[in-house]
Amino acid sequence: MNSRFLALLIAMITLLLNYAMGESKNPPSVQYEFAQIGNQVWMLKNLDVDHYRNGDTIPEVREDTAWANTTKGAWCYYNNDPTNGTIYGKLYNWYAVTDPRGLSPEGWHVPSESEWNLLATYLGGKDIAGGELKDIDQALWVTPNIGATNESGFSALPGGFRDGQGAFTTLGTGGDWWSSTVDYTADAWGRYIYYNYTGIYRRYFNKALGFSVRCIQD
Repeated sequence: MNSRFLALLIAMITLLLNYAMGESKNPPSVQYEFAQIGNQVWMLKNLDVDHYRNGDTIPEVREDTAWANTTKGAWCYYNNDPTNGTIYGKLYNWYAVTDPRGLSPEGWHVPSESEWNLLATYLGGKDIAGGELKDIDQALWVTPNIGATNESGFSALPGGFRDGQGAFTTLGTGGDWWSSTVDYTADAWGRYIYYNYTGIYRRYFNKALGFSVRCIQD
């Protein structure tokens, strides 16, 4: 075994060990499933990352008081249960959404208010677009899942949210997603879809809330 080959072998083993121990700042690229809706390309699943784009860790915050008091980016699973994460992805506060290190993977971003508006308009307007976005899985959505067709392929799921005091609510009955658009100092715009409505609705929410994130392609 010559010295050049030995050095290469050692370098490869070191890289693999560092990655296995969580020291790598550049995890392997991931291919994401997507749906084209009009001129937009959306991920088919809610975001489920625990590192910013630059490799820095996003803290998981489980305790209610800590969640309520933080003004830094954070994530959690609904009810702090990883089983929910495999279905619905993670819930993020808005501080993580707009952290300059980048929440979304390379080539994607958190949609702005205007991009959510374009989606709703393409699907016939806010009062009916929710039905075309909602997944039809009756095991996940509480019945009646009014108007659900998922004709868009978006596959919206009722992942619930975490409120500003750390409590979890609406799993099975509603899904909430952040936009990247700020409203007031303490608030930012989001979208919500519920089992008993056909629409997708907008309002501003406190930045401390934990919502799902659905990315759109750059």
